[in-house]
Formats: sequence, C-alpha cells, structure tokens
Amino acid sequence: MTEIFSHTACRQLLQMLFAIIFFHISEYILAIAIHGKMNVTLKSLLVSKHYLLAMICSILEYIVEIYIFPGLKEHWWISNVGLVLVVIGEIIRKLAIVTAGRAFTHRIKRYHEDHHKLVTYGVYRYIRHPGYCGFFIWSVGTQIMLCNPLSTLAFALVVFCFFQQRIPYEEHFLRQFFGSEYEDYSRRTSSGIPFLK
Repeated sequence: MTEIFSHTACRQLLQMLFAIIFFHISEYILAIAIHGKMNVTLKSLLVSKHYLLAMICSILEYIVEIYIFPGLKEHWWISNVGLVLVVIGEIIRKLAIVTAGRAFTHRIKRYHEDHHKLVTYGVYRYIRHPGYCGFFIWSVGTQIMLCNPLSTLAFALVVFCFFQQRIPYEEHFLRQFFGSEYEDYSRRTSSGIPFLK
C-alpha cells in the first residue's frame, strides 16, 4: 500500500509541477520572442499572490486527501482526463499567443497602437478569447489531474468570475478600437469560457 501511495503521490505531483513550470516558462519565452526582451518583465510569468495562494491550497488539499482518502487519488482515468485537459489548454493558449503575435499582450490595452490589429483567423476564427479559454481549461485540468474535488470546483468558479469581469472590460476597448468589425466578430464567435457570452 505504501509503495502504491508513494508512486501515486509522486506521479501526480510531478505532473502538476511540470505543468506549472512549462506553462510559465513557455509563456515568458514566447512573450520575449514576440515583444522583445526590453518589453517583457517578470510579470509576464503571470504569477500573482492570488495565483500562488490558489496553487498552495490545491497542494494542501492534495496532501490532506492523500492521507485521509488515499483511494480518492487512485482514480487514474480521472487523473488522465485532467492531464489531457492540461495539454489541450496549453495548446489552445499557445496557439492564441503565436497567432495573435504582437496583438497578444498580458495587460489589457486601453489605447490603440498602430500594430494592434483585430485577429480573426487561426484559433481566433472559432474562439474570441482563446488565451483565456486555454488558461481556464489548463487551470481546471491541473486540479482534475490531482483528483482534487474541492480545488477543481474552486478553480472553475474563481477563474470563471475573473474572466466574467475581465472579458467585458477588455471588449469595451476592443469595440472602441475596431467598432462594427469587432461587433460582427463577437456575434460569430464564442468567448471560449463556458456560460460567458
């Protein structure tokens, strides 16, 4: 039992650690490749106090549950579904970054710049906010991968609420920048976040 317990904990936690490291380092490298080293700060790693707190809470949930309910972590098919979601979320987000190029920024642009264009091709043809969609899928997937029921619900709710506020704010400026072109585009495409128009 101890060997299975240790193997389970090591595998799931290593997958989680790898997912987090890969997500943030690749995000930073892409930001430098697209915007240049002079225009990228450590904030491009997308690590905030709230994010760190959420990840720490998810690891604490994992540790508590693996001691109290070790069988809960043995549902490999659930863990593997989470791993698949992590990969899908990562792919969607990175496709969004690469497709949008310089138009993709980590901070909402409140002023139109000459190089800022409305991207409606590639992954943007199907999803209006693929970067957000990818992050949503990735973040919830990390918790499903750990078989963390509480954190799965918490992450889904918190990330949804965050984007529920952020997307309308961002779209306000996009409508100012691109007018009817953005209106038509937004009617044709989903936001990419479930239940968010």
